[in-house]
Amino acid sequence: MKIAIGCDEAGFEMKNILKQLLIEEGHSVKDFGAFDLIPVLYPDIAYAVAQSVASGANERAVLICGTGIGMAIVANKVAGIRAAQAHDHFSAERARMSNNAQIITFGARVIGIELAKSILKTWLKAEFVGGGSAPKVALIAEYEQKGLKK
Repeated sequence: MKIAIGCDEAGFEMKNILKQLLIEEGHSVKDFGAFDLIPVLYPDIAYAVAQSVASGANERAVLICGTGIGMAIVANKVAGIRAAQAHDHFSAERARMSNNAQIITFGARVIGIELAKSILKTWLKAEFVGGGSAPKVALIAEYEQKGLKK
């Protein structure tokens, strides 16, 4: 799978570890930064990562900041993107299965690296099941299109 990854300085260490895990699992990874511990404006990174998914250049993405909240908010500004913050296995699985979330966000100051690795594996294995969730996801897309037609 082609996966984009990005972080701010707070998520730098976690990003590098998760990136290595993704590579070891056989995924192709595009790293959007940060590339060191120098403070950056995370919205720039989150937006670029989300655009790469929306355009089809990447299938899924992982974003990491201090809490995971800001990255999710920014990524969800890109049309067609559903980004979900997940700090437990059930939420990560449901983000994919029920909401077809293409992006997962983590808070490096919220969860430890071993839990993040495990949650990431859960999210990667999960697929959108459609069913009763399909009309809900379609309605989200409809609302998004209405919002774009100002």
